[in-house]
Amino acid sequence: MQAPWLSPSQGPDMLLTYIGYPALLLASLALILFACELFTNGVEWTGKKLDLSDGAVGSILAAVGTALPETSIPIIALIAGKENSDIAVGAIAGAPFMLSTLTLFVAGAAYFWFSRRGKRGKGLNVDPKVLSRDLSFFLVVYTVAFITTFIPGHSIRLAIAAGLALSYGFYIYLTLSQEGVKGGHIEELHLSRVFRVQTHSGSILLQVVISLTLIVTGAHFFVVAVEHVSGMLGVPALLLSLIITPVATELPEKMNSVLWIREGKDTLAIGNITGAMVFQSSFPVAIGVAFTPWALNGPTMASALIAITSAAVCLVTLKLKKTLPPASLMLGGVFYAAFMAYLLTM
Repeated sequence: MQAPWLSPSQGPDMLLTYIGYPALLLASLALILFACELFTNGVEWTGKKLDLSDGAVGSILAAVGTALPETSIPIIALIAGKENSDIAVGAIAGAPFMLSTLTLFVAGAAYFWFSRRGKRGKGLNVDPKVLSRDLSFFLVVYTVAFITTFIPGHSIRLAIAAGLALSYGFYIYLTLSQEGVKGGHIEELHLSRVFRVQTHSGSILLQVVISLTLIVTGAHFFVVAVEHVSGMLGVPALLLSLIITPVATELPEKMNSVLWIREGKDTLAIGNITGAMVFQSSFPVAIGVAFTPWALNGPTMASALIAITSAAVCLVTLKLKKTLPPASLMLGGVFYAAFMAYLLTM
Protein backbone atom coordinates (compact mmCIF):
# COMPACT_ATOMS: atom_id res chain seq x y z
CA MET A 1 0.00 0.00 0.00
CA GLN A 2 1.43 3.36 -1.05
CA ALA A 3 2.13 6.05 1.52
CA PRO A 4 -0.68 8.65 1.48
CA TRP A 5 1.72 11.61 1.21
CA LEU A 6 3.16 10.36 -2.10
CA SER A 7 1.41 10.76 -5.42
CA PRO A 8 1.29 7.69 -7.70
CA SER A 9 3.97 9.21 -9.97
CA GLN A 10 6.23 10.33 -7.14
CA GLY A 11 5.99 7.29 -4.89
CA PRO A 12 8.54 4.89 -6.42
CA ASP A 13 11.06 7.66 -7.23
CA MET A 14 10.79 9.20 -3.80
CA LEU A 15 11.19 5.83 -2.08
CA LEU A 16 14.25 5.10 -4.24
CA THR A 17 15.81 8.44 -3.26
CA TYR A 18 15.08 8.33 0.46
CA ILE A 19 15.45 4.59 1.07
CA GLY A 20 17.09 2.93 -1.94
CA TYR A 21 20.11 5.19 -2.36
CA PRO A 22 21.02 5.38 1.35
CA ALA A 23 20.78 1.57 1.45
CA LEU A 24 22.97 1.37 -1.67
CA LEU A 25 25.47 3.70 -0.01
CA LEU A 26 25.75 1.49 3.09
CA ALA A 27 25.93 -1.71 1.05
CA SER A 28 28.66 -0.34 -1.23
CA LEU A 29 30.62 0.89 1.80
CA ALA A 30 30.45 -2.60 3.32
CA LEU A 31 31.62 -4.06 0.01
CA ILE A 32 34.59 -1.67 -0.09
CA LEU A 33 35.58 -2.55 3.48
CA PHE A 34 35.43 -6.27 2.70
CA ALA A 35 37.38 -5.80 -0.54
CA CYS A 36 40.07 -3.73 1.19
CA GLU A 37 40.66 -6.51 3.71
CA LEU A 38 41.13 -8.93 0.79
CA PHE A 39 43.35 -6.44 -1.02
CA THR A 40 45.70 -5.59 1.86
CA ASN A 41 46.21 -9.29 2.53
CA GLY A 42 46.74 -10.07 -1.16
CA VAL A 43 49.08 -7.17 -1.86
CA GLU A 44 51.28 -8.09 1.11
CA TRP A 45 51.64 -11.60 -0.30
CA THR A 46 52.39 -10.10 -3.72
CA GLY A 47 55.17 -8.02 -2.20
CA LYS A 48 56.55 -11.08 -0.44
CA LYS A 49 56.55 -13.12 -3.66
CA LEU A 50 58.27 -10.29 -5.54
CA ASP A 51 60.69 -9.70 -2.64
CA LEU A 52 59.73 -6.02 -2.40
CA SER A 53 60.21 -3.70 0.55
CA ASP A 54 57.27 -2.30 2.52
CA GLY A 55 57.89 1.06 0.87
CA ALA A 56 57.53 -0.38 -2.63
CA VAL A 57 54.46 -2.42 -1.69
CA GLY A 58 52.67 0.52 -0.06
CA SER A 59 53.78 3.28 -2.42
CA ILE A 60 53.34 1.42 -5.71
CA LEU A 61 51.29 -1.79 -5.54
CA ALA A 62 48.74 -0.66 -2.97
CA ALA A 63 48.67 2.99 -4.05
CA VAL A 64 48.08 2.34 -7.76
CA GLY A 65 45.66 -0.51 -7.11
CA THR A 66 43.37 1.50 -4.87
CA ALA A 67 43.70 4.61 -7.07
CA LEU A 68 41.70 2.91 -9.82
CA PRO A 69 38.24 4.10 -8.69
CA GLU A 70 39.07 7.82 -8.53
CA THR A 71 41.27 7.69 -11.64
CA SER A 72 38.44 6.24 -13.71
CA ILE A 73 36.04 9.10 -12.88
CA PRO A 74 37.75 11.96 -14.81
CA ILE A 75 38.50 9.62 -17.73
CA ILE A 76 34.85 8.55 -17.94
CA ALA A 77 33.74 12.17 -17.61
CA LEU A 78 35.97 13.26 -20.52
CA ILE A 79 34.85 10.35 -22.71
CA ALA A 80 31.25 11.39 -22.04
CA GLY A 81 31.94 14.85 -23.54
CA LYS A 82 33.91 18.08 -23.20
CA GLU A 83 31.00 19.64 -21.32
CA ASN A 84 32.05 17.44 -18.40
CA SER A 85 35.52 19.01 -18.14
CA ASP A 86 34.56 20.73 -14.87
CA ILE A 87 33.74 17.36 -13.35
CA ALA A 88 37.01 15.93 -14.64
CA VAL A 89 39.13 18.81 -13.31
CA GLY A 90 37.33 18.71 -9.97
CA ALA A 91 37.90 14.97 -9.60
CA ILE A 92 41.57 15.26 -10.62
CA ALA A 93 42.27 18.13 -8.21
CA GLY A 94 40.13 16.60 -5.49
CA ALA A 95 42.14 13.37 -5.19
CA PRO A 96 45.51 14.88 -4.09
CA PHE A 97 43.61 17.26 -1.80
CA MET A 98 41.70 14.48 -0.04
CA LEU A 99 44.78 12.28 0.28
CA SER A 100 46.95 15.04 1.76
CA THR A 101 44.30 16.24 4.23
CA LEU A 102 41.39 13.98 5.19
CA THR A 103 43.11 10.67 4.46
CA LEU A 104 46.20 11.58 6.52
CA PHE A 105 43.85 12.69 9.30
CA VAL A 106 42.01 9.35 9.21
CA ALA A 107 45.35 7.53 9.49
CA GLY A 108 46.32 9.66 12.48
CA ALA A 109 42.94 9.15 14.13
CA ALA A 110 43.25 5.39 13.57
CA TYR A 111 46.64 5.39 15.27
CA PHE A 112 45.32 7.12 18.39
CA TRP A 113 42.22 4.89 18.44
CA PHE A 114 44.15 1.63 18.30
CA SER A 115 47.11 2.68 20.49
CA ARG A 116 44.91 3.93 23.33
CA ARG A 117 43.10 0.61 23.32
CA GLY A 118 46.32 -1.36 23.41
CA LYS A 119 45.78 -2.77 19.93
CA ARG A 120 49.19 -1.62 18.71
CA GLY A 121 52.47 -0.11 19.94
CA LYS A 122 53.16 3.54 20.67
CA GLY A 123 54.63 5.80 18.00
CA LEU A 124 54.60 5.48 14.23
CA ASN A 125 57.35 3.20 12.99
CA VAL A 126 57.77 4.58 9.48
CA ASP A 127 60.71 4.51 7.07
CA PRO A 128 61.64 8.22 6.74
CA LYS A 129 63.40 7.64 3.40
CA VAL A 130 60.24 6.24 1.85
CA LEU A 131 57.98 9.03 3.01
CA SER A 132 60.55 11.73 2.28
CA ARG A 133 60.91 10.45 -1.27
CA ASP A 134 57.15 10.32 -1.82
CA LEU A 135 56.42 13.75 -0.34
CA SER A 136 59.32 15.42 -2.17
CA PHE A 137 58.25 13.89 -5.46
CA PHE A 138 54.64 14.93 -4.90
CA LEU A 139 55.59 18.52 -4.08
CA VAL A 140 57.72 18.92 -7.21
CA VAL A 141 55.25 17.28 -9.60
CA TYR A 142 52.07 18.85 -8.24
CA THR A 143 53.66 22.30 -8.02
CA VAL A 144 54.55 22.01 -11.73
CA ALA A 145 50.95 20.99 -12.43
CA PHE A 146 49.68 23.96 -10.40
CA ILE A 147 51.90 26.43 -12.29
CA THR A 148 50.70 24.99 -15.60
CA THR A 149 47.30 26.58 -15.07
CA PHE A 150 48.96 29.95 -15.76
CA ILE A 151 50.63 28.78 -19.00
CA PRO A 152 48.42 29.53 -22.04
CA GLY A 153 50.23 27.70 -24.86
CA HIS A 154 48.60 24.33 -25.64
CA SER A 155 51.77 22.86 -27.13
CA ILE A 156 53.69 23.73 -23.97
CA ARG A 157 50.94 22.16 -21.89
CA LEU A 158 51.11 18.97 -23.93
CA ALA A 159 54.86 18.80 -23.30
CA ILE A 160 54.28 19.30 -19.56
CA ALA A 161 51.55 16.64 -19.57
CA ALA A 162 53.96 14.17 -21.20
CA GLY A 163 56.59 15.05 -18.60
CA LEU A 164 54.12 14.51 -15.76
CA ALA A 165 53.12 11.09 -17.09
CA LEU A 166 56.74 10.03 -17.63
CA SER A 167 57.71 11.28 -14.18
CA TYR A 168 55.71 8.47 -12.61
CA GLY A 169 57.83 5.93 -14.45
CA PHE A 170 60.92 7.59 -12.98
CA TYR A 171 59.28 7.45 -9.54
CA ILE A 172 58.71 3.70 -9.92
CA TYR A 173 62.38 3.27 -10.85
CA LEU A 174 63.50 5.24 -7.77
CA THR A 175 61.19 3.29 -5.49
CA LEU A 176 62.21 -0.14 -6.73
CA SER A 177 65.91 0.71 -6.66
CA GLN A 178 65.78 1.94 -3.05
CA GLU A 179 66.45 -0.64 -0.36
CA GLY A 180 63.99 -0.73 2.49
CA VAL A 181 62.52 -2.74 5.34
CA LYS A 182 60.59 -5.79 4.24
CA GLY A 183 57.40 -7.06 5.82
CA GLY A 184 57.41 -9.34 8.80
CA HIS A 185 54.55 -11.65 9.72
CA ILE A 186 51.74 -11.91 7.16
CA GLU A 187 48.40 -13.51 7.84
CA GLU A 188 47.55 -16.57 5.75
CA LEU A 189 46.14 -15.70 2.35
CA HIS A 190 42.37 -15.47 2.78
CA LEU A 191 41.61 -17.57 -0.29
CA SER A 192 43.99 -20.26 0.95
CA ARG A 193 42.38 -20.30 4.38
CA VAL A 194 38.78 -20.38 3.15
CA PHE A 195 39.23 -22.90 0.33
CA ARG A 196 42.09 -24.81 1.99
CA VAL A 197 44.46 -24.52 -0.97
CA GLN A 198 48.17 -23.81 -1.08
CA THR A 199 49.35 -20.22 -1.33
CA HIS A 200 50.98 -19.75 -4.72
CA SER A 201 51.28 -17.02 -7.33
CA GLY A 202 48.00 -17.96 -8.98
CA SER A 203 45.91 -17.80 -5.79
CA ILE A 204 47.57 -14.52 -4.77
CA LEU A 205 46.88 -12.95 -8.17
CA LEU A 206 43.29 -14.22 -8.10
CA GLN A 207 42.66 -12.66 -4.67
CA VAL A 208 44.16 -9.33 -5.75
CA VAL A 209 42.10 -9.28 -8.95
CA ILE A 210 38.90 -10.18 -7.07
CA SER A 211 39.54 -7.52 -4.44
CA LEU A 212 40.28 -4.80 -7.02
CA THR A 213 37.14 -5.73 -8.94
CA LEU A 214 35.09 -5.46 -5.76
CA ILE A 215 36.77 -2.16 -4.83
CA VAL A 216 36.00 -0.60 -8.23
CA THR A 217 32.44 -1.96 -8.14
CA GLY A 218 31.84 -0.76 -4.59
CA ALA A 219 33.31 2.67 -5.31
CA HIS A 220 31.16 3.00 -8.44
CA PHE A 221 27.92 2.29 -6.61
CA PHE A 222 29.02 4.45 -3.68
CA VAL A 223 29.52 7.39 -6.05
CA VAL A 224 26.17 6.69 -7.73
CA ALA A 225 24.42 6.80 -4.35
CA VAL A 226 26.27 9.93 -3.22
CA GLU A 227 25.58 11.72 -6.51
CA HIS A 228 21.84 11.06 -6.30
CA VAL A 229 21.58 12.23 -2.72
CA SER A 230 23.75 15.26 -3.48
CA GLY A 231 21.70 16.05 -6.56
CA MET A 232 18.59 16.06 -4.41
CA LEU A 233 20.31 18.59 -2.15
CA GLY A 234 21.33 20.76 -5.10
CA VAL A 235 25.11 20.42 -4.85
CA PRO A 236 26.94 21.91 -7.91
CA ALA A 237 28.75 19.45 -10.19
CA LEU A 238 32.17 21.03 -9.55
CA LEU A 239 31.84 20.79 -5.77
CA LEU A 240 30.44 17.28 -6.11
CA SER A 241 33.49 16.14 -8.10
CA LEU A 242 35.93 18.09 -5.92
CA ILE A 243 34.62 17.13 -2.47
CA ILE A 244 32.00 14.41 -2.36
CA THR A 245 33.24 12.05 -5.08
CA PRO A 246 36.89 11.95 -3.85
CA VAL A 247 35.68 11.22 -0.32
CA ALA A 248 33.93 8.15 -1.69
CA THR A 249 36.66 7.02 -4.07
CA GLU A 250 39.47 7.56 -1.56
CA LEU A 251 37.81 5.07 0.80
CA PRO A 252 40.10 2.21 -0.32
CA GLU A 253 43.23 4.16 0.67
CA LYS A 254 41.64 5.14 3.97
CA MET A 255 40.55 1.61 4.79
CA ASN A 256 43.84 0.01 3.71
CA SER A 257 45.78 2.46 5.86
CA VAL A 258 43.51 1.92 8.86
CA LEU A 259 43.97 -1.84 8.59
CA TRP A 260 47.75 -1.52 8.35
CA ILE A 261 47.88 1.04 11.19
CA ARG A 262 46.02 -1.45 13.36
CA GLU A 263 48.64 -4.08 12.59
CA GLY A 264 51.55 -1.69 13.25
CA LYS A 265 52.65 -1.79 9.59
CA ASP A 266 53.08 1.96 9.46
CA THR A 267 55.31 2.26 6.39
CA LEU A 268 52.72 0.32 4.42
CA ALA A 269 49.91 2.45 5.86
CA ILE A 270 51.38 5.91 5.29
CA GLY A 271 53.25 4.86 2.14
CA ASN A 272 49.92 3.77 0.68
CA ILE A 273 48.71 7.37 1.09
CA THR A 274 51.86 9.21 0.00
CA GLY A 275 52.35 6.82 -2.92
CA ALA A 276 48.78 7.49 -4.03
CA MET A 277 49.51 11.23 -3.77
CA VAL A 278 52.42 10.80 -6.18
CA PHE A 279 50.33 8.80 -8.63
CA GLN A 280 47.38 11.18 -8.49
CA SER A 281 49.62 14.21 -9.05
CA SER A 282 51.26 12.72 -12.13
CA PHE A 283 49.23 10.43 -14.41
CA PRO A 284 45.65 11.74 -13.82
CA VAL A 285 46.90 15.34 -13.74
CA ALA A 286 48.67 14.74 -17.06
CA ILE A 287 45.26 13.80 -18.50
CA GLY A 288 43.75 16.97 -17.08
CA VAL A 289 46.52 19.21 -18.44
CA ALA A 290 46.35 17.62 -21.90
CA PHE A 291 42.60 17.19 -22.41
CA THR A 292 40.87 19.89 -20.33
CA PRO A 293 41.28 23.68 -20.07
CA TRP A 294 43.04 22.99 -16.71
CA ALA A 295 42.04 26.43 -15.45
CA LEU A 296 42.34 26.07 -11.69
CA ASN A 297 40.41 28.80 -9.91
CA GLY A 298 38.36 29.28 -6.79
CA PRO A 299 37.83 25.92 -5.04
CA THR A 300 40.15 23.92 -7.32
CA MET A 301 43.01 26.38 -6.88
CA ALA A 302 42.45 26.51 -3.12
CA SER A 303 42.42 22.70 -2.93
CA ALA A 304 45.72 22.50 -4.83
CA LEU A 305 47.40 25.10 -2.61
CA ILE A 306 46.19 23.35 0.54
CA ALA A 307 47.40 19.95 -0.74
CA ILE A 308 50.85 21.40 -1.43
CA THR A 309 50.94 23.13 1.96
CA SER A 310 49.87 20.02 3.88
CA ALA A 311 52.48 17.87 2.12
CA ALA A 312 55.16 20.51 2.75
CA VAL A 313 54.36 20.60 6.47
CA CYS A 314 54.65 16.81 6.67
CA LEU A 315 57.96 16.85 4.78
CA VAL A 316 59.48 19.58 6.95
CA THR A 317 58.37 17.73 10.09
CA LEU A 318 59.85 14.52 8.74
CA LYS A 319 63.17 16.21 7.96
CA LEU A 320 63.41 17.89 11.35
CA LYS A 321 62.29 15.00 13.54
CA LYS A 322 63.51 12.08 11.37
CA THR A 323 60.09 10.53 11.86
CA LEU A 324 56.45 11.47 11.41
CA PRO A 325 54.72 12.12 14.75
CA PRO A 326 51.12 10.87 14.77
CA ALA A 327 49.91 14.33 15.78
CA SER A 328 51.30 15.77 12.53
CA LEU A 329 48.91 13.55 10.58
CA MET A 330 46.03 15.14 12.44
CA LEU A 331 46.92 18.50 10.87
CA GLY A 332 45.39 17.16 7.71
CA GLY A 333 42.01 17.50 9.42
CA VAL A 334 42.77 21.14 10.19
CA PHE A 335 43.58 21.85 6.54
CA TYR A 336 40.43 20.03 5.45
CA ALA A 337 38.32 22.02 7.91
CA ALA A 338 39.89 25.26 6.64
CA PHE A 339 38.88 24.37 3.10
CA MET A 340 35.34 23.58 4.19
CA ALA A 341 35.18 26.95 5.94
CA TYR A 342 36.39 28.60 2.75
CA LEU A 343 33.60 26.92 0.76
CA LEU A 344 31.00 28.18 3.22
CA THR A 345 32.12 31.77 2.59
CA MET A 346 31.65 31.48 -1.19
